[in-house]
Amino acid sequence: MENELIDGTENSTETKFEERGQWRNKTEFILSLLGYAIGIGNIWRFPYLCYRNGGGAGYAMIVVNLIVCTYFNTICAYPLIFLVHCFNSKLPWLDCSNPWNTNNCSEVKHYNSNTSLLKSSIVKSGIKTPADEFFHHKILQISDEVDVVGGIVWPLFIANIISWVIMYICLIRGIKSVGKVVYFTATFPFIILSILFVRGITLPGAWDGIKYYIVPEWKELANVKVWADAAIQIFFSLGPGWGGIVNIASYNNFKNNGRLDAIIVPLANSGTSIFAGFVVFSVLGFMSHETGEPLPSVATGGPGLAFITYPEAISLLPWPQLWAILFFFMLFLLGLDSLFVQLETVIAALMDEFPHLRKRQTLVTISILLLTMCLSTIYTTNGGMYWLQLFDWYAASISVVLICLVEVFMVGWIYGVGKFKRDIEFMIDEKLPNFWIISWKITTPLLLLFIFMMVIVFNTRIMYQKSAYPDWIVVVGWLSSVSSMICIPIYMIYKLTFLEKGTLSERIKSSLKDRNWGPAKTNDREKWENFIQNNMNLPKQNHQADPKDEHKRNIKEV
Repeated sequence: MENELIDGTENSTETKFEERGQWRNKTEFILSLLGYAIGIGNIWRFPYLCYRNGGGAGYAMIVVNLIVCTYFNTICAYPLIFLVHCFNSKLPWLDCSNPWNTNNCSEVKHYNSNTSLLKSSIVKSGIKTPADEFFHHKILQISDEVDVVGGIVWPLFIANIISWVIMYICLIRGIKSVGKVVYFTATFPFIILSILFVRGITLPGAWDGIKYYIVPEWKELANVKVWADAAIQIFFSLGPGWGGIVNIASYNNFKNNGRLDAIIVPLANSGTSIFAGFVVFSVLGFMSHETGEPLPSVATGGPGLAFITYPEAISLLPWPQLWAILFFFMLFLLGLDSLFVQLETVIAALMDEFPHLRKRQTLVTISILLLTMCLSTIYTTNGGMYWLQLFDWYAASISVVLICLVEVFMVGWIYGVGKFKRDIEFMIDEKLPNFWIISWKITTPLLLLFIFMMVIVFNTRIMYQKSAYPDWIVVVGWLSSVSSMICIPIYMIYKLTFLEKGTLSERIKSSLKDRNWGPAKTNDREKWENFIQNNMNLPKQNHQADPKDEHKRNIKEV
């Protein structure tokens, strides 16, 4: 549904709506949703969680997306550097004979069954594998201390710029170019994942890894943290509260069946995570078989799984360059898909808030990309990984859950689930069961509240590579989280102070009333009002604009 503030000039409103653009077909929309929801986290976070556990919201979203985009593009730059080195005659993380290796480097060797000594050095204190040192000493050139920023790592800086240029090409014409790009970026990773799956399950020890992956530890089901991790994984994997889903959906045909989309995308997303787990654990099982290490010792989470553990396993395969190229190309495409939806969300939100900017879409896009590119420079320094981990840890954890909780509360308790159900039924021409009312008003808010509390309760102090963060840097991390959440109370205060009239009680009551909700297109709006009048016995909404809302845009996507 779209929300329109009528200014008395319906043709003008209609024209402004059309200028936003629209998906050419349903396929582009679904692929964009899948590309946004299915990202690098499906590869490096879901499998790790299985191992570990045994088996003013609009403004807030802009701030969250801006912060995340600054470092997420750098994550996309890592696979680009790996790809360049994959074309060498020998993978550079295969042994310890490189200039960046230290005396602590120890090669991951095949297990010698004639000796009880394990050749792998993954869990030995102070010892690093070639893949670990390649990532940290060659690619990151990481500083020894968390608070030492150091200088710019130029290969990483250049890869970061290349990734931004590719991003601009994807976004140059808004959804017109995005719709074309997703045909490749959202589908090709599945092809690569399937190839890696077939290769993985044919490796020695693969089924031991898969068995470890799928056989649950039943006692862990009594651990509340297991359920919290599962809920948080689904929440952050699908991406509600970020604005990306709302933005993508806003370009749909008005009669699009959003209920069906809401079922297909989560199932596809969860299915991909489960499938990726088979791919990852089959290779980890092979690595455990080859090195003699227990499987829990070779499983890590976060960037370590994607850029250290998996490359280590690949180096033990025949034709390692081929599998490395496929894997890192897949990672780049997965990151690209998620990132350009996040950036498009920021761009679209600004142009919806200030419709006159639509005539300067190219300039707005370039400006946003230049801003985020400049801010991302800190992640290309010697201390860049420390800062990347900091903002990833704090900026978008608690804040995104709170944003989503506010959105659900606004729909369920302020606009009203009865009205919302009516609107959805008008859009999809079908009756909805009362299950949805219970979900929107009770079940979903309670689950979000549970997730919100769990994020707070289990939020431990950040560390990276056993390096503790100083207090002042942790404060910066918390400020990045607060910077988005604070948009909600600030806008509430602004609205009550400057936009509403009367006593405080009257202002609060007035601000909680929905005004001028409805389709943006004139034809759709008239049908909607007739639907309300004929089927619900409710009066038509007044087409006169509320003077209190003249400050707002003519079209606002909800």
